[in-house]
Amino acid sequence: MNNDTPRVFIAATRQNEGKTTTSLGLASVLQARHYPRIGYIKPVGQRFVNVDAQKIDEDIILMDRVYDLKCPLVDMSPIAIEPDFTRKYLQKSNYETLVTRIQKAFDRVSWEKDFVLCEGSGHAGVGSVFDLSNARVAKILGAKVIIVSQGGIGKPIDEVCVNQALFEKEGVEVIGVILNKVLPEKLEFISEFAHKGLKRKGLDLLGVLPLQPILSSPTLEVIREELRAEPLNRSSQYQNLVEEVVVGAMSVQNALAYFKKGVLVITPGDREDLILAAATTLFDQGTEGLAGLILTGGQRPSPSVARVVEALPFPVLAVAAESYRVASKVHDLTVKTRPSDTEKIGVICDLIAQHVDLPKLLKAL
Repeated sequence: MNNDTPRVFIAATRQNEGKTTTSLGLASVLQARHYPRIGYIKPVGQRFVNVDAQKIDEDIILMDRVYDLKCPLVDMSPIAIEPDFTRKYLQKSNYETLVTRIQKAFDRVSWEKDFVLCEGSGHAGVGSVFDLSNARVAKILGAKVIIVSQGGIGKPIDEVCVNQALFEKEGVEVIGVILNKVLPEKLEFISEFAHKGLKRKGLDLLGVLPLQPILSSPTLEVIREELRAEPLNRSSQYQNLVEEVVVGAMSVQNALAYFKKGVLVITPGDREDLILAAATTLFDQGTEGLAGLILTGGQRPSPSVARVVEALPFPVLAVAAESYRVASKVHDLTVKTRPSDTEKIGVICDLIAQHVDLPKLLKAL
């Protein structure tokens, strides 16, 4: 396997802590400052889509679309964990075959590249059941590790130490930590004391990323897909970000105070008073209007109100589920950055460029 191309393995203390955000931003900074030809691999993927009959991790699609990596997608996503993957492995172990697949995929990904970003899946122990924990995969790739964790001091450091122990057991060096989603007003405080706490454990603090609400806000397009909702109008605003969710179970007079930019209103389809109130107060305000409107309960407005809905500038969707169930699903959505999220991608690249100590990172490698 190629042991010459510089590489780093991005791990985390748990899922959805910011591994892909870190990878996306680091690729931009590394490409701009040091390594024009960047490679990327996610050896073990759990969330995938079908592309040309191949199962490709979602994050591979994102990185390839943003950076045009010029590498076959299947090489960047060599192992896809399908629902029956673990059962089949436990019945008939094929560990050496999987290791060889990862190594050959890395060789192709790193061909004529200056640097390769390797992204893990969850915490250090994820994948242990089929002998390919993140710690083991990092060892197979011969990569040093950066751990991404949530903002804070005590809890993140506790969790980092647990993960560090598993990497060290595999003989893998953790070169530092990036703390993500830190409240801006606590940035300086967290930076100072997290640095001290990590230093006591022999770890460097490589960066502290301030919380950016835009990165955890779903778009109407994401919500439409997740709910499998039916569009009731032809809106061009499916990239509207949902910053707040309001369940329209109150009177029109009380609801008016919530009708503002970034709000998703969820209400039964027969609440024509709320639908018309939204149209009356926000019609033709473009992106300054509601983020969107979801009509629930499988109920549709009357033909006259439906014509108003069709003319609204923001998306109006219909679902069969009742309002509180829909609101709960929206609240629990895992928001993943997509190639079309150009504003989010710009924010991510700026975050990494401004708040990660790249010289310290590269020196540790």
